[in-house]
Amino acid sequence: MSRRALRRLRGEQRGQEEPGGPDEIEEEEEPLQPEPRNRKIKGNRKLLEERGLSNPFQLITEPDEDLHSDPDTGQMAQSRLTDEEETNGQDKPENEPIDTVLTKTTSSNKSKKKKKKKKAKKSADGQLDGSVEGGDELGDIDSILERIESTNGHVHQIQNSSNADNRALLYVEHRNLNPETELKKFFGSRAVMGDQRPRQRQRLQHRSTWLTSPKNTWPRYSKTGISMRLLETKRGVQYFTFEHQRDYQQVQFKFLDAVESMDPNNIVLLLQMNPYHVDSLLQLSDVCRLQEDQEMARDLIERALYSLECAFHPVFSLTSGTCRLDYCRQENRGFFLALFKHIMFLEKRGCLRTALEFCKLVLSLDPENDPLCMLLLVDYLALRAREYLFLIRIFDEWEAHRNLSQLPNFAFSVPLALFHYSQQEEVTEQEQVTTDDRASHLLQQALIMFPGVLIPLLDACGVQPDSAVASHPFFGAVAQLSQPAALSQLTSLYIGRCHGVWKDPSVMSWFEQNVRKVLHMVAQSDPLVKECELRRKTRYQSAPRNIHRHVILSEIKGANAALPLDVTSQPVLSFDPLPPLDSVVSYTRPERTNRPTNEGTLSLFFRSLLPNFNLQGEAAVEGEDAGAARDLNRGVNRLMAAMRDMLANIQFQEPPREDNPDGEGDEEWD
Repeated sequence: MSRRALRRLRGEQRGQEEPGGPDEIEEEEEPLQPEPRNRKIKGNRKLLEERGLSNPFQLITEPDEDLHSDPDTGQMAQSRLTDEEETNGQDKPENEPIDTVLTKTTSSNKSKKKKKKKKAKKSADGQLDGSVEGGDELGDIDSILERIESTNGHVHQIQNSSNADNRALLYVEHRNLNPETELKKFFGSRAVMGDQRPRQRQRLQHRSTWLTSPKNTWPRYSKTGISMRLLETKRGVQYFTFEHQRDYQQVQFKFLDAVESMDPNNIVLLLQMNPYHVDSLLQLSDVCRLQEDQEMARDLIERALYSLECAFHPVFSLTSGTCRLDYCRQENRGFFLALFKHIMFLEKRGCLRTALEFCKLVLSLDPENDPLCMLLLVDYLALRAREYLFLIRIFDEWEAHRNLSQLPNFAFSVPLALFHYSQQEEVTEQEQVTTDDRASHLLQQALIMFPGVLIPLLDACGVQPDSAVASHPFFGAVAQLSQPAALSQLTSLYIGRCHGVWKDPSVMSWFEQNVRKVLHMVAQSDPLVKECELRRKTRYQSAPRNIHRHVILSEIKGANAALPLDVTSQPVLSFDPLPPLDSVVSYTRPERTNRPTNEGTLSLFFRSLLPNFNLQGEAAVEGEDAGAARDLNRGVNRLMAAMRDMLANIQFQEPPREDNPDGEGDEEWD
């Protein structure tokens, strides 16, 4: 916009505010070289006719400014005419009256205004009409901008609230996947970030991801040979799978050799050559955790998640809840296990809201089969994160088809969530009474269905039960011994994990009141007691494989002791615990030569150092390397024979006795 147009705009504002109107506007600068008036007016009219214009002011005004004049009134045109008169320094000639000029100006601008108004209506942002800058609508520009911002903000808030109400149950928010976001809420950004510099350098080296933040200490990422493929789409649900390329398959075979060697150093050497191999990272993370190196164990899990996220399909979404991965496929299990172990580390760090978000993510990958049985964990994380409404919602929506009330953790955690929700300040009195009644009713049903939970739960909380409760046959030792083994495993898992959420004094007082009501129902021979007893005997005969897998990964002592013998007797690998019986194998490991069965201790020692070492029974080597292989075997055999003789001839002298300080009578060496 030109300077003269800005002056005109200021003049219009003064004209609206001051009673004098346009006549009292200050005059603009005079031309540098004044010319005769009649000659100047004729020259302007000729120039306007050549350019097809009727208003002289259009020569100095931008084309878009005509959009903002009022088509129904001539106020804008009159103000332009006034500016023209002030610029030329004289009034209009007598042969062309003001009304004629106004008519020409209005008619010539109507067509342009209509076209530009149509374009303005098509804009999605809902901008103001062309009349905003008109004479009557102009006012203060700052107030108009504030009105626009307040209007847009109001619409944005309405859209956000409606979207939050209509979100899917397992919807995942990206911002809640970052543990630093949660830690900053508790300790502040300065305490969390410390002296860390902006991550501009590492962005040059690593990709930006949602599941974890790459670190500068990690090796430079390169393609690992993992990719993701879209299998099919059914009813709006997309099914994906990870795939291993040929190079990654060769690394996987070397990893299996390193695992069989029973030496973690071989896995370390493999990771030095392939720093983003997922199974090696998972296995070595468990080794570091057992050695009390929690920081390194967590770092390895995060690196595995980063490697898998870099291989995501462009369509794969973490937040939609409509993307599925089949746990039966061997390539997909690493992603499930890495997420589960990451949840365990987040829970130990106190990032419970972030852990809950990751739990929802794992549950959304296969909600029907739930291969890691995340339903046994989601209630605990929701209670610790104080997400009571989410726990209540998942119970209300899934109870009809998943029968969640038959799991001890949901049977006890949902009434506890209702109790905590009723104690919040924003709950009305009527809603508080209704919620309290429902919470007490569900807790009584849980105590009748699972009476073996009461005494162990009170013991874990350090609460001495009343003598009438401890000696009652319904809650006593008979109830614990009579429940099936599968139910004992579930109750041990829940008590070992969730006993801390029951230690609040107000919760214990409420718990005690409901226990006494249950004893009264048992004394009255309520039919619900007999019905629940029949359910316990028929429904909990054996636990499915996903529950056993969850117990192994959780590492809760009481639950591990309750595992059946057929599970504890077989070897469990950290990178693939209890694989499904119907596993889908896309590639197989090549057959290896048979190893001798009569191996000695020294042979096993060499095998732990060299996974491919084989003393006897080596396959015949063809070609030029046959002689070298035989010489190597002879050398190794001679070395082992020499070490065997040395170990056989070593004998130790007994220390002298105290009653014979001179050493007389000591036995000589053989």
